[in-house]
Amino acid sequence: MKNLTKAFAVIALTTASFATFAATEVNAAPTGAQSIGVVSATGGNDLTSLENKLAAKAAQQGASSFRIISAGGDNHMYGTAEIYK
Repeated sequence: MKNLTKAFAVIALTTASFATFAATEVNAAPTGAQSIGVVSATGGNDLTSLENKLAAKAAQQGASSFRIISAGGDNHMYGTAEIYK
C-alpha cells in the first residue's frame, strides 16, 4: 500500500511539473508576447503527434506559447512553429 501511494504521488508531481512547463498553442501572436524564434519538427503520422512534438520543442526553448506557421505531409508529417515568451 505504501508503494502504491508513492507511485501515485510521483505520477501527480510529474504531471503537475510538465503542465507548468508546457507551451500552449495559440492561433495568433499573443498580445504583449515577444517572438523568440522558430522551431521545426518532423515525424509522426498525424497532426496531433506533430503538434505534440512542436509543443515539446517550444517548451525546451523556454517558450510560453507557440503558433504553427506551416505543416504538411501525408504519412510523414513536418512543420514549423513560431515561439513566444
